[in-house]
Amino acid sequence: MTNKPNPDLKTLDILVGTWKISGGVEGTVTYEWMEGSFFLMQRVELGGNKGLEIIGHEQKFGEEPSKDIRSRYYGSEGYTFDYVYEIEGNSLTIWGGERGSPAFYKGQFSSDGNMLTGAWVYPGGGGYESSAIRVESK
Repeated sequence: MTNKPNPDLKTLDILVGTWKISGGVEGTVTYEWMEGSFFLMQRVELGGNKGLEIIGHEQKFGEEPSKDIRSRYYGSEGYTFDYVYEIEGNSLTIWGGERGSPAFYKGQFSSDGNMLTGAWVYPGGGGYESSAIRVESK
């Protein structure tokens, strides 16, 4: 086991802070690094629901850490969702389940990194547009 976070996790720094979300769902999300910077935590308050998402490299017992940046979301309604995060340049993709899934979010950060606009796409043509504005930096 390594004692240093994978350098690719630094791409998630752009998310750190509190964001006001509007579009298909309204509320706030706050991203902050867990001590050690191996995992990014997202605290969610959207549409009356609360949740916590832990984002980083999954490491199953006895195995090496995952290549992808993965997460698990825990909702106050008792459900969990798994995602894969991918940030390239000013583009954020969040895959539902596995990379390449037909359920995903694709968004673009503004040049100053304080706005994120994009859309969730679901199989069968569903989904919604979403905007996020940073309201507090951490």
